[in-house]
Amino acid sequence: MNEYINLDKDNIDKEHICCAIGDPKHQLGVDKKKEWIKNKLKDGHVFRKLNARGKIFIEYEPIETAWVSINGKNYMYIYCLWVAGSFKGKGIGKELLEYAINDAKTKKMSGICTIVSKKKKPFIGDKKFFEHFNFEVVDTINDYELMVLKFETSEIPKFTDSAKKMTIDSNDFTIYYSNECPYVEYEVKELSEYAKEKNIKLNFIKIDSLDKAKNAPCIFNNWANFYQGKFISNTILNANALEKLIK
Repeated sequence: MNEYINLDKDNIDKEHICCAIGDPKHQLGVDKKKEWIKNKLKDGHVFRKLNARGKIFIEYEPIETAWVSINGKNYMYIYCLWVAGSFKGKGIGKELLEYAINDAKTKKMSGICTIVSKKKKPFIGDKKFFEHFNFEVVDTINDYELMVLKFETSEIPKFTDSAKKMTIDSNDFTIYYSNECPYVEYEVKELSEYAKEKNIKLNFIKIDSLDKAKNAPCIFNNWANFYQGKFISNTILNANALEKLIK
């Protein structure tokens, strides 16, 4: 029988949040992620993890308050579902997803949704996994797809009009990011130092409010790269990856 823990205001300071476990360079990012979760608990944010040392968790909340460029009503949104390493293939992902589905039903939601992609991308859900649970694609932007599992007839969530732009006015390399992910703080620091050393114009735009998240000019789940005015990817970059992209 697998044992799970839901983070709350009483246990979050002593519990790990699965990502970047034990890596000192990411400690600031972990601290900021925990603060982000604390501020989101009032919105019905759920972070549920296996009681083990590893990357095994699901994170979700109501779509109305979710920091994602999707509009909808009375749906739950899954930010991330991650089962890594030796924990794969043991039914844990199924248990985590079923918990979220049942929780949404208990809370009288109309359904549950998440972002996937036609081709596998980092920090984006596995489309085949969600198809197995009867999630269906209801909206698309390029390779990104919004999948929903409906519990009842209702208005379907959609990507925002701003997300469909996938362009910005600046030609400089521009990165949108938020503290939804504990990895971003270190990479922002590393990229800033690299850009200064190489005299590269690099802009960072921090998503630090619900309004900014809902009105992001792209698919946004915690990080987005733009170059020459166009969306490139949602991949979190380090200095080497940035250098390759620019070249």
